[in-house]
Amino acid sequence: MVVIRLARGGAKKRPFYNVVVADSRNRRDGRFIERVGYYNPIATGGETGLKLSHERIDFWKQRGAKLSDTVEMLVRKSGASAPAAAA
Repeated sequence: MVVIRLARGGAKKRPFYNVVVADSRNRRDGRFIERVGYYNPIATGGETGLKLSHERIDFWKQRGAKLSDTVEMLVRKSGASAPAAAA
């Protein structure tokens, strides 16, 4: 199954997450299909804390990809419409 989830990067105590499309059998920070955005929980000042490509997320959702709980929350937070259930 294909999932859209966070892959952790950054240094110790300084997390940075890439929002990636990956096969669910791969490791969290391992191989992925496509990077569709990023999330920086400790962004300060003029830094962008969240950037998502809603076009690509919708593309993958239409093809059966599932969003992790955290990514679903971030998509809602970024102002996009709530994720539609796969029919």
